[in-house]
Amino acid sequence: MINDEDKQLFRSSVDATAPIDKDNHTQPGGRISQPAFTAYSYITEARLSGSEIVAYAKNGLSPKIIKKMKRGNIDHAPVLDLHGQTVIEACEAMSQFMYHYQHEEFIHIIHGKGYHSDNSMSILKTQVVSFLNQHPQVMAFNSCPDKDGGTGAVFALLKK
Repeated sequence: MINDEDKQLFRSSVDATAPIDKDNHTQPGGRISQPAFTAYSYITEARLSGSEIVAYAKNGLSPKIIKKMKRGNIDHAPVLDLHGQTVIEACEAMSQFMYHYQHEEFIHIIHGKGYHSDNSMSILKTQVVSFLNQHPQVMAFNSCPDKDGGTGAVFALLKK
């Protein structure tokens, strides 16, 4: 049985909690959340080899932050592993992953190198690059250093 003191403690905790405003996409701490990105397109053929280094940065970004990303000097980045997924599954997973971690500075996406592809071209890597290029929150991305997956993974910098 729950005593009155515990009931009062619970009630005071619950009553002090403010609900999230789902219409304005406001998070605790006043941060605005963007809806999940779904306006991406699918690619139909691989254009990148597994060993190819990929890099992209919007104009005006600090070279220091780009260098930090290229070297893998990132304190924390949530990781999404797409190994074994289809292009459609990978896009859906990236959309949900980036929605969930949209307030992070960096994310880490492992796509693999396409070793099981017929022509050593990686369709999943090509799709990840295409998706990141289309996503409005992505400011930059770069292949990871070897310790973080090398050309089989990317770090992406998200808009704050």
